[in-house]
Amino acid sequence: AALTALTGTAPTLLTGDHAAAAARVADATGITDVRAGLLPEDKVEAVRERERAGRKVLFVGDGVNDAPALAAAHAGVAMGRAGSDLALETADAVVVRDELTTVPAVVRLSRRARRLVVQNLVVAGVFITVLVLWDLVGHLPLPIGVAGHEGSTVLVGLNGLRLLRESAWRPE
Repeated sequence: AALTALTGTAPTLLTGDHAAAAARVADATGITDVRAGLLPEDKVEAVRERERAGRKVLFVGDGVNDAPALAAAHAGVAMGRAGSDLALETADAVVVRDELTTVPAVVRLSRRARRLVVQNLVVAGVFITVLVLWDLVGHLPLPIGVAGHEGSTVLVGLNGLRLLRESAWRPE
């Protein structure tokens, strides 16, 4: 439910397990779209099918059979402790705790990180633009130019550190 609220799309369970095992996981997680008994290439095809429909696909997996789909997805997340070496190597991110409830937190944190990157690019761009225009239009003293540039670098670094605060890891 938390992931659906974040993304606006209900998750799909793609598994190589039997239907009964898949149904137990689906019941425990609230997932209604379940595809069981899939081979690795079936999972990749399911990922590509969603991408062709214009969706960005986040694939969460832990086994060797998940590695091709992890690679095919827009973003792949491996579950750390139970994950196979191949899945861990293929994934874009690894969740150390083997709890599916951490996946929405990863999505939230990723979105916050993206916002901070955009903010930092804007801040740095504005500082550099102002300094260049000041130098072209008038006379920018070198110490002020250096201080302005280095100040923007420090500001961008401090802004990025906001992700380390505990509040950045809590739901919005």
